[in-house]
Amino acid sequence: MTSIKEQAAISRLLSFLQDWDNAGKVARNHILNTFIKTNQGKTAPELEQEFSQGASLFLVRLTSWLRLIYMTGSCLDKLLKSIGIFLSAVSSNRYLIEFLEVGGILTLLEILGLEKIKEEDKKESIRLLQVIANSGRKYKELICESYGVRSIAEFLAKSKSEESQEEVQVLLDSLVHGNPKYQNQVYKGLIALLSCASPKAQQLSLQTLRTAQSIIGTTHPSIVDCVLKVLRTMHLEVQYEAIELIKDLVNYDVCQALLKGLVALLIPSVKETSKLQPEILNDPAVLQLTANLPVFLQQAAAAKAIGVLARSNTSIAEEMLHLRVVHSLMAAMGNMDHSNSQRQASLTLEYFVQTFPVVEEHVRKSMGEELYALFLSNAEDLYMKIDSIQADILAANKVNVSKALYTSGISYSRLSFYLGPPEENQLAYTTYFQKEDSEGKE
Repeated sequence: MTSIKEQAAISRLLSFLQDWDNAGKVARNHILNTFIKTNQGKTAPELEQEFSQGASLFLVRLTSWLRLIYMTGSCLDKLLKSIGIFLSAVSSNRYLIEFLEVGGILTLLEILGLEKIKEEDKKESIRLLQVIANSGRKYKELICESYGVRSIAEFLAKSKSEESQEEVQVLLDSLVHGNPKYQNQVYKGLIALLSCASPKAQQLSLQTLRTAQSIIGTTHPSIVDCVLKVLRTMHLEVQYEAIELIKDLVNYDVCQALLKGLVALLIPSVKETSKLQPEILNDPAVLQLTANLPVFLQQAAAAKAIGVLARSNTSIAEEMLHLRVVHSLMAAMGNMDHSNSQRQASLTLEYFVQTFPVVEEHVRKSMGEELYALFLSNAEDLYMKIDSIQADILAANKVNVSKALYTSGISYSRLSFYLGPPEENQLAYTTYFQKEDSEGKE
C-alpha cells in the first residue's frame, strides 16, 4: 500500500497533468515558464522526485505538443527549453531514448529548415542536437543517418545570427569527433560550406575543417580548389583562417597541387581580368571597384599565403622556386590596379631575395639597378614609388630561377614523396626546359 504522502504526490502529479491537458496556448506557456524556472539544472532523479516518479508522463506531453506546433513556431522557444531540461539532466538516458523514439531528431532538423521559425528557436534546436550528439557515438550516427549534416550545414550557411552559427560550429565539431562511420560525411559538408555566401559560416567552417582534417588524416580532392576560391574574400578573418588551413594542408598529399594553385593565382587569367570593362571603368559617374575585384583580392591573398608558407619552411620555399614563383611574384608587383597585391608580392619576394642568392641575382638583373635599389630600400612601400614604366617591367619580366636551379643540380626535396621517383621528375624538367629553349629560339 502507498503511504498518504505518496498518494498526495501522485494526486498532485495527476492534477498537474490534467491542468496541462486542459490548458490552452496561453496557460501552457505559463506552465512552461514555471517549469523552466523551478527545474533548470536538475538531475534525472531530482526530476523524478519532482514528478512523483512520473516525469516521463510530462515529457511525452511536451514531445507530442512539439510535433503538433513546431511548424507554426508558437511557444516553441519555451517548449524546446523544457525538453532540454529533460535531455540535459544527469542520468537522463531514459528521457533521451523516449525523445528519440517519437522522432525527436527529425523534428529538430526540420525546424532548422522552416522559414517561419524564429532564429532563436532554431538556435535552441541546435542546442538540443548538441546534447544528443554529446550523449555518445550511436546518437551522432542517428543524427547523420537522418540527413542531419546536410540540414545543419544549410542552416549554418543561411543563418543571419552569428551566435546561432557559433552553436552550429560546436555541433559540427562534436559530430566529427568519435564518429568514424560518418566523420567523412561531416568533412565533405564542411568543404561544401566554403562556397557559401556567409563570411561567418566560411570562417567557422575553415576552423572546424582544420580539426576534421587532423582526425581524418586523408584529404578530399576538392579541398584545394575550394580553399583557394575562399581567398577571394574581402573579409580578413576569413582569409586568415584559409591561410591557417593551407599551412596544415601542405603536410598532406595535396601539397603539390596547393603550391601550384597558389603560384598560378599570382597571374590572373585574361578571362578573369577582362571582367574590368573599360567603358565602365572610364565613366567618372561609376565608382571605381577594381580594388575589390575578387581576382585581385585572391592574388594578394595568394602572395601573402606564399610568404607565410615560405617563411615557415625553407623546403617549401625551395619547392616554389621550381614553380617559377619569383616570376609570378614580380608580375603581381606590376599590377597597378591593386596596391595590396603589389605590397604582398613585394614583401614575399623580399624574403626569397634575402634567402636565396640565385634569386637575388636574377631579380637584380631583371629589375635593373635603379628599381632594385628602390626595392631593397623599402619593399613594403615600393608600390607607392614606382611609375607605370617600372610596373610594366615587373609585369613583363622573364625571370626563370627554376631553370638556373635545374642546371645547378638543385631539385625538389620533400615533393619527391608525392611526385614519384627522382628520375621521373628530372625527365619532366628536361622536357620542360627543352620546350622553353625551343620557344625562345623561335
